[in-house]
Amino acid sequence: MNFDAVSLVLIIPLVAAALLAVLPEYKLSSRVNVLASALTLGAALSLIAHRPPTTRYFLVDDLNIVFIVLNTFVGFTTSVFSASYIAHEVETGKLTSGLLRFYHALYQIMLFGMNLALVTNNIGLMWVAVELATLSTVVLVGVYRTPEAIEAAWKYFILGSVGIALALFGTTLVYAAARPVVGAGLNGMVWTELLPHAAALDPALMNIAFIFLLLGYGTKAGLFPLHAWLPDAHAEGPTPVSAVLSGLLLNVALYAILRFKILFAANPHVIPPGPLMAVVGLVTAVFASFMLYPRYDIKRMFAYSSIEHMGIITFAFGIGGALANFAGLLQMVMHSLTKSAIFFSVGHVSQAKGTQKMEDIRGLTESHPLLGWGLVLGVVAIVGMPPLGVFMSEFLTLSSAFARAPWLAAPLVLALLVAFGAIMRHTHKMAFGPVQGSVKPSRASYIPMFIHLAIVFAAGVFIPAAVAVWFKHVAKILG
Repeated sequence: MNFDAVSLVLIIPLVAAALLAVLPEYKLSSRVNVLASALTLGAALSLIAHRPPTTRYFLVDDLNIVFIVLNTFVGFTTSVFSASYIAHEVETGKLTSGLLRFYHALYQIMLFGMNLALVTNNIGLMWVAVELATLSTVVLVGVYRTPEAIEAAWKYFILGSVGIALALFGTTLVYAAARPVVGAGLNGMVWTELLPHAAALDPALMNIAFIFLLLGYGTKAGLFPLHAWLPDAHAEGPTPVSAVLSGLLLNVALYAILRFKILFAANPHVIPPGPLMAVVGLVTAVFASFMLYPRYDIKRMFAYSSIEHMGIITFAFGIGGALANFAGLLQMVMHSLTKSAIFFSVGHVSQAKGTQKMEDIRGLTESHPLLGWGLVLGVVAIVGMPPLGVFMSEFLTLSSAFARAPWLAAPLVLALLVAFGAIMRHTHKMAFGPVQGSVKPSRASYIPMFIHLAIVFAAGVFIPAAVAVWFKHVAKILG
């Protein structure tokens, strides 16, 4: 039987999940997890050179291939980080063989769900895939089975259920608007069938639908006001899950919003979705930047940083236009790579220090130089210091805001400055000064962290022409 690359992107994680569910030995299961993630990345990369034809169920175009490649790349590097991280958790008794099988199998199911959401050509199947990815991460957040972890998982489940219910209602309204135009049945849920008929869809239903879709998928993207699950999930779940949540799952929810934005923007009678996205994104960024100050848990602090950046990205896509859309894409990629690198460092730091409380973490650059300087470099990147990639994307976002909506640029600048001050303040205390707390040796896997940071640095200095052209084309698609 012949499988194309799209099939492999989906089949490999499923097969790996079934195999990992019966492997109790952590060294073998970790290696299988890394191998499966690497094979999935290889299949995704092959989509750049050869894209299979569009069907009623699957679609690969310039927009989603950005997400697919990024998703599988971070999924692979996180699996490499996870191998050393989980080894420590097993040796300290935090994860038993049964929980370990659960963890690795769910990791691959989560990747399957996210990949399916990205490649599907069906709005209903996309909703199912996002729900599958959400449920698998809910269980992963509570895998330690501590009262705090279970509480965080339930909070995530409840708020996630609210969000997915709102998204389902919005999806149903889109189908209701499409049914009189394209007929009943599958055609009313297929992207490539809906888009050519977008101008004929009922604008009243479409206006209501987008509000529910933005709130529903915005919950999964960490947007205000249904963001509250994210800090708890980051703080109590395994750090590889934190890296995947910030680096991948938030992007998948954002992808769903962008797909619907394209559809709604093609109808001249519908209220433009961009301004609403810009306002929600801006409020999210400002709110999260101030919430960075009163933080005591290192993972919780970087969770609010993820919320802030998702607000900036949503704002950029809401402003729209070639420059802002380009900036949003670049910001999304840079944030995923940088934030996951930060969590790679933070995970091993918390293991070496035996705590996630920032007041008990001091002198990292002296006690654990590679981890400490890796954290410093990640923070310098995520706050937008030149010449790193995040600086470039935020500069382009601000330039577009000043050009298209200058009255919105001031609060965005405020959010960036407040976030800069908060994160640098906390990081300076952790990275420098006299060493405090326990100093345990760390068997960290440094390669994923520094590969991510190297890409972020390179993107701030030089973006290859092929990538720039690709992103410009996607920016035009987004409108």
